[in-house]
Amino acid sequence: MILEGKVWRYGDNVDTDVIIPARYLNSAEPKELAEHCMEDIDPTFAGKVNAGDIIVAGRNFGCGSSREHAPVAIKASGVPCVIADSFARIFFRNAINIGLPLIELGAAVTEIDNGDNVKIDLSKGLVENITKNKYYKVQPLPGFIQEIANAGGLISYIKGDQV
Repeated sequence: MILEGKVWRYGDNVDTDVIIPARYLNSAEPKELAEHCMEDIDPTFAGKVNAGDIIVAGRNFGCGSSREHAPVAIKASGVPCVIADSFARIFFRNAINIGLPLIELGAAVTEIDNGDNVKIDLSKGLVENITKNKYYKVQPLPGFIQEIANAGGLISYIKGDQV
């Protein structure tokens, strides 16, 4: 799977409470969650993000509570992948469950800026910063995780559905 989009850049320790503030957790509707995604850290995000845009962040992205609402809000915003230095483990698992691929790029994320255009080849483990003509090799996502993402999430994968 190859993804390409504009970067929305965030720092370290972006927690689930800023990805989707707790005051909106009375809904599990993806579209409604997307309307408030990143609202407390970037009030412009939900109104300006385009389908295909990529979130890039620092260390420990998705720390905080174990709510699945956070990756759901990101995916429903049209973001097909998040790249970070590192991810909180529970967020990583929740993202896989809902079919949102994550790429751990390590410290090289500091070379990717807000507004850059990136291209990701999930099967080869390649990240290209098109804007800066830089390439990064990462561990490719295991085949079964790519299959879960292609199916749209774990439930669809188990049912044998394809997106």
